[in-house]
Amino acid sequence: MAKLTQPSAGSSKTAHSPGKGILLKAVAIGLFTVMAGLIKEVVQTVPVGETVFFRSFCALPVILLWLAIRGELRGGLRTKNPGLHVWRGLVGSTAMGFNFVGLGLLSLPEATALSYVTPIFTLILAALLLGERIRLIRISAVTVGLLGVVIMLSPQLGQDQSLQDTALIGSLCILAASAARGFVQIHLRKMAQVENTAAIVFYFSLTASALSLLTLPFGWVVPPMHTLLLLVGSGLIGGVAQILVTASYRFAPASVLAPVDYVSMIFALIIGYLWFDEWPSLVVLAGASLVILANVIVILRERKLGVQRGKAKPLMDPKGG
Repeated sequence: MAKLTQPSAGSSKTAHSPGKGILLKAVAIGLFTVMAGLIKEVVQTVPVGETVFFRSFCALPVILLWLAIRGELRGGLRTKNPGLHVWRGLVGSTAMGFNFVGLGLLSLPEATALSYVTPIFTLILAALLLGERIRLIRISAVTVGLLGVVIMLSPQLGQDQSLQDTALIGSLCILAASAARGFVQIHLRKMAQVENTAAIVFYFSLTASALSLLTLPFGWVVPPMHTLLLLVGSGLIGGVAQILVTASYRFAPASVLAPVDYVSMIFALIIGYLWFDEWPSLVVLAGASLVILANVIVILRERKLGVQRGKAKPLMDPKGG
């Protein structure tokens, strides 16, 4: 859920307007949640690999138009290390696939709540892979976050075997997607030092589209017109949401915008109830609250330590990826 930001040469102009930044990101979060609803609808009848293709490929025209308007269509797509983009695309596509499977097996609010664990995985991976020191406050945050995950998974223990297995598989898929996104966030820290944000956004969608084609032999289908429109819509809406997220960081730092991610639960509750007739249990909401609390602790700690991630361009980790 969290967006990683890093300093980058030649950053676009920024303006201090927190209200505008918060509004843009809130709209983006709403669009990402709508996109998740579209994916949840189609993944019941369309193979996951095909769904990943439409989500990624149909976002490309939106991204290209955005780059053209900003005058970055040529220079912004230059890359110094194509291998970094391939690796990012591979892990990101894997995360997207797991996320889509999970959306098909869980309620939208439950899948949203479990995805909040991504920053916790990022913190753990940063310690393991980058050697970053985790002191008592962050260790406490990780503990609280993991406790929240255990609480969210606990209702499955009281269900009948078939429902339990389905929910467990869905939960594990969302957690696998969150872990993969945490790894992507670590990878983006390296990419930010040598690659332009526009290139990272564009080549991820391009790479994910290409990689998803590898699933063609596993049974793609010709979707009916209604489903096709939903698939195309998921890509277009996802592309617009990515642009709005990027724009939001031009007006406010990440330390201000990070908590806005959690309005996705409000959108998920509304869409889940009205569209899918879903409503999470109090136990799931309680567990989600602990995970959110853990993330807020990390956000406040980083702000206190002067981590200046919010003063630069965001490197977008698209929802569902």
